[in-house]
Amino acid sequence: MKKINIHREPAELYKILKFEGLAASGGEAKLHISGGRVKVNGAIETRKRKKIVAGDVLEYTGEQFVVQLKKPLIK
Repeated sequence: MKKINIHREPAELYKILKFEGLAASGGEAKLHISGGRVKVNGAIETRKRKKIVAGDVLEYTGEQFVVQLKKPLIK
């Protein structure tokens, strides 16, 4: 299972697909989500702006990704 690091939560589902390079653009990510091609925690998710938090598991294109919160280093 691959890891996706987010820097703040919640993060919108389509933005995660876009910024992780899993979709070429936000529009493409939204089409895949509304087309039922993305699962969140084992269930098909069609809400483009679904709030994703650390611990959620995404499934897309046959791969699984676990979302982790990466806290910035404080100097």
